[in-house]
Amino acid sequence: MSSGNFLQVVVKNFDVLALPLVTLVYPLYASIKAIETKSPTDDQQWLTYWVLYSMLTIFELTFAKVLELLPIWPYAKLIVSCWLVLPHFNGAAYVYRNFIRPFYMNPQTHVQMWYVPRNNIFKKQDDVLTAAERYIEEHGPEAFERLISKADREGRSAKRSSNFMAFDDDYIY
Repeated sequence: MSSGNFLQVVVKNFDVLALPLVTLVYPLYASIKAIETKSPTDDQQWLTYWVLYSMLTIFELTFAKVLELLPIWPYAKLIVSCWLVLPHFNGAAYVYRNFIRPFYMNPQTHVQMWYVPRNNIFKKQDDVLTAAERYIEEHGPEAFERLISKADREGRSAKRSSNFMAFDDDYIY
């Protein structure tokens, strides 16, 4: 009779018991194991996992009152955590490869997105096109073309020399 009660408690509190094992105990063990290996792939998997785990924790802390109203949240978090953690799925590596890395490896998208033109009362608004036109007026179109090609070459050489990652297609061993 007491074993039946114990089993009921375990089933009712499965998420409470399994979540720390899936989100903390196994990832800590695997992270220590990854530190001791020479493979950058498992390091990346677990570094990415810890970043995603931190983001999920911040999300939970921010929206705690709303998430309390959703009875399915602990189970959804357990499923997502299993997907991120278990080696069969390598969800953290998938998220890195498909979402984080493209954003990080293409810096001009977020530079252009955050460009804020200067407003000056006495001059017309400064934007990228106006600045390019002003440069062409001062230095000529040939100088502008040289500047663009130089920036393009430097961007390509910087990518080749410093941004190698485990998922980089042109990584040279």
